[in-house]
Amino acid sequence: MNRRLALFVLLLGLSSHLVQAESYRVTGSIPIGGTGHWDYLVADSENRRLYVSHNAEVVVIDLDSQKILGNIAVGGFSHGIAIAPDVNLGFITTGGSGTDPHKYPNEVASFDLKTLEIKDRIKVGEDPDAIVYDLPSGRVFAFNGDISQATVINAKSGKVEKIIPLGGKPEFSVSDGKGSVYVNLEDKGEIAQIDTGGLTVRAHWSLAPCEEPAGLAMDRENRRLFSTCGNKTMVVVDADSGKVISSLPIGVHPDGALYDPGTKQAFSSNVDATLTVVRQGGKDTYSVLDTVETEPGARTMAMDLKTHTIYLSSAKFGPKPEGSRFPSVVPETFQVLILKQP
Repeated sequence: MNRRLALFVLLLGLSSHLVQAESYRVTGSIPIGGTGHWDYLVADSENRRLYVSHNAEVVVIDLDSQKILGNIAVGGFSHGIAIAPDVNLGFITTGGSGTDPHKYPNEVASFDLKTLEIKDRIKVGEDPDAIVYDLPSGRVFAFNGDISQATVINAKSGKVEKIIPLGGKPEFSVSDGKGSVYVNLEDKGEIAQIDTGGLTVRAHWSLAPCEEPAGLAMDRENRRLFSTCGNKTMVVVDADSGKVISSLPIGVHPDGALYDPGTKQAFSSNVDATLTVVRQGGKDTYSVLDTVETEPGARTMAMDLKTHTIYLSSAKFGPKPEGSRFPSVVPETFQVLILKQP
């Protein structure tokens, strides 16, 4: 073996070792049990809390001990969760499309971060789903899916300040902390950029070749957005111009997206029991690093940015009830999967 060949083998071995070291694997789970479906989950890394939507409540878990600390009962089906630590409040969207407003009111429920007690119930439009807190403006943006609106709430007072028409069905959203909130418009294949000061839609950007964008994450340092799309595609978008920078293959029917500034990786959680890991080689250089096996239906996720641990909601499924879009969930099987790097 000559010196050049030996060097190539050494580099290949080092490269394989690095890929293996950076890959995620399921290392355990947090059993929750109960019945029913779920939606978003959010990690508050600073205060060491994981908030998990599950049926008519949000389950609160200690990130260090991985023990359940309590439950926040919201009455209707829980969807999105936003944390506003500067006012010691969290916010939960609850309700649904076409539901009885007396039985399942469309609301944003605010709760005390320390006691987990409900503090207020703020009436919003039909189908409240995604929600995000914008710290500089002190405003919560709750997105009403089927009626294509954003409800803007003053976090401190709990008062609705404005209803913003979006021109499309909103899905996941992010704040850049510098005057903009971005939200995917699923039925339009677009991102809407909202001015958090003037409370208007500043721009609509096409995400082509993306179709049916769902998950959304952001690299704030490089001003890049990551949308995960229903046609098995992740697109990387310039957050200032709206230009699509890169397009990458991911799994089937993604519903979540994450970006880890510590490891320079982006993630897509997919219904087909996969987690796509994307490596950021440079500001505008991206490649698929790994496809990690998870569990069927593990479509939403959160990350503890301090430990780089990923959490995905999951359960076992039974037959699909007649007239339902979703299969039934086997009782007492709901859990949160834990994914770490080896």
